[in-house]
Amino acid sequence: MTATPPIVTTLNALRAEMAELSGNGLRTALVPTMGALHEGHLSLVRLARETADRTIVSIFVNPAQFAPGEDYEAYPRDITRDTALLAEAGVDLIYVPPTDAMYEPDHSTRIVVGGVGDGLETDHRPTFFHGVALVVAKLLNRVRPDMTVFGEKDYQQLAVIRRMVRDLDMPVDIVGAPIARDAHGLALSSRNRYFDADGITVARALNHAMFGAKDALESGGDIAAILENARQELTDRGFDSVDYVSLADAETLQPHPSGPLPPRPLRLLIAAHCRGVRLIDNCAVQPPALPGTPS
Repeated sequence: MTATPPIVTTLNALRAEMAELSGNGLRTALVPTMGALHEGHLSLVRLARETADRTIVSIFVNPAQFAPGEDYEAYPRDITRDTALLAEAGVDLIYVPPTDAMYEPDHSTRIVVGGVGDGLETDHRPTFFHGVALVVAKLLNRVRPDMTVFGEKDYQQLAVIRRMVRDLDMPVDIVGAPIARDAHGLALSSRNRYFDADGITVARALNHAMFGAKDALESGGDIAAILENARQELTDRGFDSVDYVSLADAETLQPHPSGPLPPRPLRLLIAAHCRGVRLIDNCAVQPPALPGTPS
């Protein structure tokens, strides 16, 4: 039977455990989660364990990143299952702060990350990254890890966190982990459990449309037409609506809606609604080789 790692809920207990875990120059890694763990989260844990000496996982459903009418109350929670999975994965510490311990009643500080935090998600969820940046900053200040791991599925979120850490001189390395997918290519998400069998079949059209658009872009097709075709494919295959299908600079997230592909890394990003569930996905788009660069 796998031993359950210590589970702490208070800041004092967390700091005491971290003093032990980070002693003797050991490198620590934090994997922040909102629970409802799946193979995608566990892939982040494995990467953390491969890279650091000690791995800490936080579980906190962050109310600050949910807008009114979103699924904060309904968001799946199963701490018993989560802790069992984390024990099996070999983590060293689980941090589960209660909401009133994370945000005091008179909490009034906000963190707004511009640049990469503008557009895309912000066009549809204006305060989302305010909540993400705030909770990540608080977790980093509390845990004080040497590194933290985030999945590339939430690509703009990863960019926002990297910019915040850079701009605020936070002494932590941010590591992006590849997107975990099911056998049909659908990006793993805690919200996938909202689907019935028919809904999950429709949802898998998202990655099909995305990778089809990626191939067409890399073949030199018209960017605007390809992006519009991807939107139409999602609608035709049963999606309720599409928030965006965007080709953007992989670092700045500035859109590149037309013209030839520039010789720098690009990212194709999609957000769409399927059976009442909002899904996001993204993939790299390879730019043309620079003159003189071997193909």
